[in-house]
Parts: sequence; structure tokens; C-alpha cells
Amino acid sequence: MSTPLAEEFGIAYPIFAFTPSKYVAAAVTRAGGMGVLGCVRYNDPAELDEVLTWMDENTDGKPYGVDVVMPNKVPTEGSAVDLGAMIPEEHKSFVNRVLDDLGVPPLDQDDTRNTGVLGWLHSVAASHVEVALKHRPVLIANALGSPPVEVIEQSHAAGLKVAALAGSVKHALAHVENGVDIVVAQGGEAGGHTGEVATIVLVPEIVRALDGKVPVLAAGGLGDGAQVASVIGMGAQGAWMGSRWLTAQEYADDGGSQAMQQALLRATSRDTVRSRIYSGKPARLLRSKWTDAWEAEGAPDALPMPLQNVLVAEAHQRISEAQDPEVVAMPAGQIIGSLDGIVPVADTMAQIVDEYSAAVERLRGTLG
Repeated sequence: MSTPLAEEFGIAYPIFAFTPSKYVAAAVTRAGGMGVLGCVRYNDPAELDEVLTWMDENTDGKPYGVDVVMPNKVPTEGSAVDLGAMIPEEHKSFVNRVLDDLGVPPLDQDDTRNTGVLGWLHSVAASHVEVALKHRPVLIANALGSPPVEVIEQSHAAGLKVAALAGSVKHALAHVENGVDIVVAQGGEAGGHTGEVATIVLVPEIVRALDGKVPVLAAGGLGDGAQVASVIGMGAQGAWMGSRWLTAQEYADDGGSQAMQQALLRATSRDTVRSRIYSGKPARLLRSKWTDAWEAEGAPDALPMPLQNVLVAEAHQRISEAQDPEVVAMPAGQIIGSLDGIVPVADTMAQIVDEYSAAVERLRGTLG
């Protein structure tokens, strides 16, 4: 399983694994793919610096990437305290009422309160880039489209490739115009921030539109080797996978929620919902009693980014500590219906490679 892009990066398999877990990212890199560490949750640049030092030391000298979140339009800036003052009391009351109704206990008095993910802010995301350039990732990806041109130029000057996610041909063409090196064509099946067009439609559309100008990776609903073979057959040069790694053993070892993993393993491909309640932008989430409450009659509309995440930050912390599989707040794609156990990354990578080989053999057999 190899493509020109995989060869350019020096990786054995064109599997790019987006994950918030450093353990998972490092394990994917060591297994021959490229782990891409999500940076958005690191409000403190010093904490990210520490994590990337760990990545440098635990990836056997192999390449890894980082993922930042830089909106095309700079959202409201400010500290968590400043932003919190902008949140309507109606929304705060609703969140507290829902948590009480769902039986989610309050935090202990001694617990440090989660004040929200500030990585959505341009200034914080820019600090993530600055920190990353002091380490040795080979790729910087932006989950919300093209980074600012100065960030692309800064990354290129340091020898890094820049990738941007796209949910439409229009966005993909704009990314290339801005100087992005790799377009990740992400279909609506994907977890997290995503558009509406299905992967099987979007990938060939973008491949045709870009006409070889830059490589395309496919994302959204991808989790096994047969699916990797299908998108390579459409012209993509690899697969970008996120939800596939949420039930990795390494995710649990890195402090991942056991209740969340249990909920994912119970779920089918129909058990997700696309909503703004996580960050203020449309994102696909695992359906649970928490997401249902936001869809009920009388629920307020989600606030814009970054206010929505500041609003629900402590709620997410309380939900995580409650460890109730029926009350989960987690981005997840439709591929979760195919997850079937808590499995080490190396075993999953080996399975994907075997499935890919079998799929290619089936296709070869159709040629007569």
C-alpha cells in the first residue's frame, strides 16, 4: 500500500490518523502511518510544547503531523473570563437544568474548572503553530480550511507541508489558490467539523477539479482497508481517519473516557447527529441524551464560535467525570458503527493493510 504522497513523507502506508491523543498519534506513526495530533484543546502553549517534546521522543524518528483550528474569519477574541461574560443567562440556565435532569453530578470543590477550548481563537491557534515549528512535525493541517497566508509561508519556510480540510470543490480550489500543499476532501460522514456532501461524491469531484495540482486525501466514513482502496481508486493519495482511533487501546491508556468508548462500541452508523452545540460550528457528534436535550422543544440555539464551547466547557467536564455511556459529548463520525472492540493501534493498522490487499485482489479479479 503506497502512493506518491506516502513516499514523499517516507511513510509505509498512506494512513493519516487525526487524534487528540498523543499515545495514538505516536503509535500510528510507529506502525507506518502518520499520526496527526489535534492541538485545539491546548489553551496553554507550554503544555503543547511539552506534548510535542514527548512526540519527538516517542515516534522512533518517524514523521508526524499536527492539526490546528484557524477559522477563515477571525472569531471573537478574548480570555475565557471575557468571553464568559458574553454568554446569555438563558443559555447558562439551560445547560445547568439539562445536567441536573440527566443526573450529572457537579464537580468537586477542589476540581479545576474547564474554562473552554480557546484553541478556536486565531491568537491561540497562531501560538500552536509557533510551538509546532520548534519541534519536528512534517505536516500542519487546519481543520477549518486554509490557514492565513502568512502561516502557510511560515510553515513552508520551516520545511513543513500544509494541509487543509475541504467540504466542497469551491473550498478546495480556494485552498490551492492560497498555497496549501494537500487538500483533505472530507465528506459529511466524518466526525467533528464537517460539511454535507458524502465522501463518495466529494472525493472524485475534488480530484477532478484540482487536476493534479496538489495531492488529495480522502476523509469521512473511512475505517477499513477496503474503504482506503476505494478512495485511492477515486484518485486520492491516502486516507485521513479520525473516529477509527477513538476505541484504540492507546486512547484509553492516555486517559480517554471509558464511558465514551463503551458508548461508541454500542452505537450504530445511525447514532450520530450534526449540530453546532459542541463548538458553534456544524460538527458531527455521537448522539446521546445530551445531544437530544439540545434538539428538544424550547432548547436555545447554539452560540457562535468560540462562545458555545466556553458555555459547555464545564458541562463537558462534568459529563466526562460522570462516566455515563448514555450521556456523552463527543465528536464522532458514522464509521463508529463498524468499531468492534478496544484494539491496539498496531493491530488495527495491520488489519487495514490486510483488508486493503484483499480489496485490491478483488478488483484485480474483475479485469479478467
